[in-house]
Amino acid sequence: MGNKILFYLVIMPISKLPYFLLYGLSDVFFLVLYYVIPYRKKLVAKNIALCFPEKSEREVEAVQRAYYRHFCDLVFESLKNFSISEEAAHARMEPINLEAIQKYAAEGRSVVLTGGHYTNWELWAMAAAGHLDHTVVGIYKKLSNAFFDDKMRESRGKFGMKLVSTRELKGQLPELQKVASAYVYAIDQSPGDPMKSYWTTFMGIETACPYGAEKYAKDFDNPVFYGRGRKVKRGYFTIEYILVAENPRELGYGEVLERCNALLEEDLRHAPEFWLWTHKRWKHKRPAAMEMRTPPPKQ
Repeated sequence: MGNKILFYLVIMPISKLPYFLLYGLSDVFFLVLYYVIPYRKKLVAKNIALCFPEKSEREVEAVQRAYYRHFCDLVFESLKNFSISEEAAHARMEPINLEAIQKYAAEGRSVVLTGGHYTNWELWAMAAAGHLDHTVVGIYKKLSNAFFDDKMRESRGKFGMKLVSTRELKGQLPELQKVASAYVYAIDQSPGDPMKSYWTTFMGIETACPYGAEKYAKDFDNPVFYGRGRKVKRGYFTIEYILVAENPRELGYGEVLERCNALLEEDLRHAPEFWLWTHKRWKHKRPAAMEMRTPPPKQ
């Protein structure tokens, strides 16, 4: 009951506010979150300093402050998604290099779409089905709260995206492969099991990556794309579709993920404030039995 009260009496009324009022609330929220009740500030500063050891303490703080301003905007933009119209979503997320990915839909060929938690990935998830000819399939980790999991699925999928949890994917893949689908994977999540992860170096740090995007791309030889997000101005974004591998089976183990991670690194160096620095990305340490850039040992 509490979840429903929160959603219908707090979240939805906020969602229906015009953007100028939402951004006014975001400005106030930033002051509270950054100065009054600091939210993971030590973690954010630590993560930024790890990734950019060449930056001074003042420079790290400048990135941190810019990140919190973006993060607060992202919170209210995500709330807006519960009531945003399809027309408004498309107006605020402009696709670039669309023809590169559309040709595979015309051939009836599925693709794998990779990306990170950068700029406004939630808005892209809603708008993608409207500008892609593929059936867009979002691969996600199910939320522990059943009510908000349903609401999130409803919100992300209201313009055509099909949401499939990681637990459901294997059983649904045979049916999904019958049509030209675009499978969306986040490559910068922290995997649950470090022994079943792909270990690489990201931003100079030993990092565990989920292997799913490369695995399914190679299983079905689906071309792999990276979605490069850019923030044009407050509330407006672009997404550029970059071909990473046309025939992933021809590449060695880990090469698809290495290429995708390299593109994400470029984005962080371009504008670091738009990545999700509050995420505990490096909570795992590489087990002694795991070699860098090699398959996990057989168990």
